[in-house]
Formats: sequence, structure tokens, C-alpha cells
Amino acid sequence: MSNLSTGKASERIAGLLDAQSFVEIGSCVTARSTDFNLPEKKTPADGVITGYGTIDGNLVYVYSQDASVLGGSMGEMHAKKISAVYGLAMKMGAPVIGLIDCAGLRLQEGTDALQAFGELYRNQTEASGVIPQITAVFGVCGGGMGVVPALTDFTFMEKDHAKLFVSAPNTLDGNYTAKCDTASAAYQSEKIGLVDVAASEEEILSEIRTLVSVLPANNEDDLSYDECTDDLNRVCEGLENCTGDTSVLLSVISDNHFFFETKRNYAKEMVTGFIRLNGNTVGAVANRSQVCDEEGNTAEEFDGTLTSAGCRKAAEFVEFCDAFNIPVLTFTNVKGYKADMHQERKIAKAVAEMTYAFANATVPKVNVIIGTAYGSAYVAMNSKSIGADLVYAWPGASIGMMDAKSAARIMYADEIEKAENGAAVLAEKAAEYEELQSSVLSAARRGYVDTIIDAQDTRKYVIGAFEMLFTKREERPAKKHGTV
Repeated sequence: MSNLSTGKASERIAGLLDAQSFVEIGSCVTARSTDFNLPEKKTPADGVITGYGTIDGNLVYVYSQDASVLGGSMGEMHAKKISAVYGLAMKMGAPVIGLIDCAGLRLQEGTDALQAFGELYRNQTEASGVIPQITAVFGVCGGGMGVVPALTDFTFMEKDHAKLFVSAPNTLDGNYTAKCDTASAAYQSEKIGLVDVAASEEEILSEIRTLVSVLPANNEDDLSYDECTDDLNRVCEGLENCTGDTSVLLSVISDNHFFFETKRNYAKEMVTGFIRLNGNTVGAVANRSQVCDEEGNTAEEFDGTLTSAGCRKAAEFVEFCDAFNIPVLTFTNVKGYKADMHQERKIAKAVAEMTYAFANATVPKVNVIIGTAYGSAYVAMNSKSIGADLVYAWPGASIGMMDAKSAARIMYADEIEKAENGAAVLAEKAAEYEELQSSVLSAARRGYVDTIIDAQDTRKYVIGAFEMLFTKREERPAKKHGTV
């Protein structure tokens, strides 16, 4: 059943939902302010179409803003309509999708608009962790409206014309749009990390449908399962060649090579996203040292360290997965922390947030060590010590404080300096340290690695692990919430 009128706002809803599934709510609502002769101006639906429909048969609630009504401004009734959608979505336990095109608060309505806007913030906050919230910015999303996407779980943004900001670029001291367009999709997705996907309008609607298909409807009812048509024991030949670009690795091990990457243009040294294993949605986090293009050539390279941006990206993603009971799979290949003045201002807090997210999560957690795993950076990456339920490692992995040669150079500095052939002594001591402290077998003997697996068998091992962990129950100390 469809009550949609014509216009860009309604066209977006039609492109997002299953055909003829949308039912509009509140179509007769208009602005009620008596100031500034506002009643003389027509405000159809007060500038926002609200209602419900389905995506692949699953219930979702939608609001789509109409920029042709009073310049796309948000008034009191406009905000109340969106809040009403949130109220229904919370009752039914279904996602809310916002299609944003809004110039900001309606000045003619003053404190009435502010009050309703604040109620919307509160409703978004109460919905956080209960139902998935998705926003897509197609036009302007400015001022207080810029906070709305940040309160949701996933944000999409039209790549060429959309604008997302709290303060416009030209209002920033020493800046202007031509110098640095802080409101652009490129800036928000690459530099800030607020936007998960920057694409064309058509691509965004398709990507949202894909994302909704893998997400649970709410934090208690999982409707995200899909029948697996892939071989559960499929051998992933050559998987060890994907150690650098782990986005490729995740695609290879997933059912039918499905991978939905989140925040894909931000902090690319850390990969986050959703895969399917035996039909179930799994959240994946992986270190990445290179990005490969479509031809398999290296397009970007990273140094294999943790950065503050990468850690925060991982922490936010793990917290979402834990809130919605989505199992977490990690692939660890990290040699330490990024060391420079910029990182030192943020890295300790960012690593703490990621460590807290992994340690605090009660969902099934599996870690696969595919390369180097050194120092406390390794510990923070979902290691056994902070709560991973099962840890696998590939045969060539190296686990320890640091690489064996560096450790030997520190531990045996005097002996190496005094020796006639210092290089030979260094090599001997490094090999000894490797065997005793840094080898994957050494970690497995101490119980820090549960099983050493061949890279090509990774898919079947992690599927088996999550099957075993399906009924996991884990309690945490009674408290209101943590403070990290």
C-alpha cells in the first residue's frame, strides 16, 4: 500500500523500500506556529514524509525530508513527526532510516522548534543499542541537524552535492569552502569518519538495503539470518596472500564472498564490516597493511601499527556488535603503535577505548593471528588475555613482545658488542628468542593460542568456533555502565 506523493523526498522512499510497501503516517500534519505570518505559507506534511514499509520483507520505519517546504527547515511539528516514528519503531523493534535534506532549524518557530528538536535527540538516545538507526544525507544537514547522523549507527552521504556540518566551512576562522570543504562527503568520510559510505544517491539506497539485510531488527530479535548456500568446509586456497589487504581476506572467507565494509574510507589501516558465516551475520575487525586495487596491485600501504583513528573505528564497531548480539571475529597482524607527535596526543585513550570495547563485549569473540602480534598492541586486538573465547593462529605467525632480532639486540647488547662476530651472535640469540618467546608454537604451549591452523582452513575453523559459541552466556559485574 502506498500513499506517496510526488517529489524528491518520496522518490527516495520508493527507491529504498520494497515496491508498494510504504504506508505514510501524519500526511495531514502542518506547521502550527502563528508568528511571522507562517500560516499563510503552505507546509505540506511540514516538510517531512514519515511512515513504514519493508526491505526484503522486513519492517522498517522511514522519514524523508522535503527541501522544497520552507527551504528545508525543521520546525516543531516536523521534529515531532520524526519522534513519533521513533516511538513506533521502539514499540515494534524495527530499524529507523532517515533520509536527510534539511537546512536547519526553522527560525520562525524559535523555542518550539528547539524543544521538539531536543525531544528528537532524546528519542535517538533511547533507541541507541535497541534498534538499528541509519541516516543518509542527500542535501544539506547543517547546524543542530548535524548531530542527528552522529547519534545513529550508520551514515551514508551523497558524494557530490550533500553537505554535513555543524558550522559551515566559511564560518570557521581562517577557512573557506574552496580551501577546505569541511562539509563535503570526502572530508566527512575520509578525515572525520562520521560517514560510512559516500556514493551516488542510487548506490546509497542500494547499500542501505544491503546493510539492513544483515542487521538484526533489534537487540533481542535476530532476523538477519540467511540460508547458507556456500560450502561450510570450503578451502580458501592462497588466503595467506591476503595478509596485507584483509578486506579481501574477509570477502574470501565469507559466505558467497559477501562483505559490507563500514567507514571504508576512514582509517584504512583498520578494517571493519559485516560478513556471513553459515548464514549468520558476523562483525569483523582486522589490521590492514595495504590496500589493493581491482587488478590486485598495491594502491596504498601502511606500516602495520595501531593508530588512534583505527582504534576508535574498531571500538565503535565492536560496541555496536555487542549491543545487537552480533559475534565478533578479528584478524590480528600488528607490530606496535604508530609513533609520532600527532598520535601521541590521542593514542593511549584510543587504545583504551578499543581494549575496553573488546573486553567488555559478551558476544562470541574469535581471534585469528595471521602475522605479527607484538607487545600491548597485540593484547588490545581481542587477545585471549582480554577475553577472546577462541584464538587461532597461522603457522607463520609471530607472537611476543617484539621481533626476535630487536629483542636479542636489547637483551644481549654487551655480548654482541664484545663478540668478534657480532652479527653471528645476534642471529644465534634471535633464533633462540624466537623459539622460546616469539614463535606461534611457544604461545600455543602457554595456552594463548588454542589451535594452529593452515590459512586455507580458516573459514571452516571460524564457522565451527561460532557454532560452538552460539549459546554463550557471560555475566559482567553489576553496574550502571562503564566510564571509558
